[in-house]
Amino acid sequence: MLSAQNEERGQNLKVKLLRYTKDAELLCGAAASTSTRSGTPSEILEKMDMETAKRLIKRVTGYGHGSVVEHAFFTFSIEGVSRSMTHQLVRHRIASYTQQSQRYVIYNTLESYVTPPSIAQNAEAKKMFDQTLERISQTYQDLLKLKIPKEDARFILPNAAKTNIIVTMNARELRHFFNLRCCARAQWEMREVATQMLKQARKAAPALFENTGPSCVELGYCCEGTMKPTECNVEEIKKRFREL
Repeated sequence: MLSAQNEERGQNLKVKLLRYTKDAELLCGAAASTSTRSGTPSEILEKMDMETAKRLIKRVTGYGHGSVVEHAFFTFSIEGVSRSMTHQLVRHRIASYTQQSQRYVIYNTLESYVTPPSIAQNAEAKKMFDQTLERISQTYQDLLKLKIPKEDARFILPNAAKTNIIVTMNARELRHFFNLRCCARAQWEMREVATQMLKQARKAAPALFENTGPSCVELGYCCEGTMKPTECNVEEIKKRFREL
């Protein structure tokens, strides 16, 4: 019988900002200034101060010219999430990814999987879910004992399989990512990851992300039309993300 000690398997995801461009705001401010000034980029950057950089970034990105913030990069470690979540993540193509490989990592306990909160909170559903994972994991182990390569045994693993991934995005792509993935319409796991990423990116470079979040935060209204969740309150969401 597999271990079932962790009853919060869906709540243990972690996001950590590993590295980011040094003086990102000064660099992006210098980039914004380069297109309209006669000095060289290196001269402009050397003279750039934070207040000027913040003002330039706000003005230029407000015009829709997001290319100036593409010069800043942020690298995150995303840990303990499902393969379902990372499959959504890698749809964002202007990014670099390195993911834990199922060719090398063995899945042999219930802690190797993510349980959605809706299932965790329903005793009958959770029992069915855990029993299914136990059967899958046992079959997976049996295949390995039969000398089936891990790269082939993994074919039976579900979307719930837990994984870790490193992702690097530039600030422009991150802003777009936050617009889509912090939204209430995003899947719960993706939304939690995106919100944690935003919180840490904003702490590292406030001027690049001060007015960022789901699209309604920047636009001032919901653009989801009839797809807007009935429980959404745009003003509350805007307030929450601006205070993040």
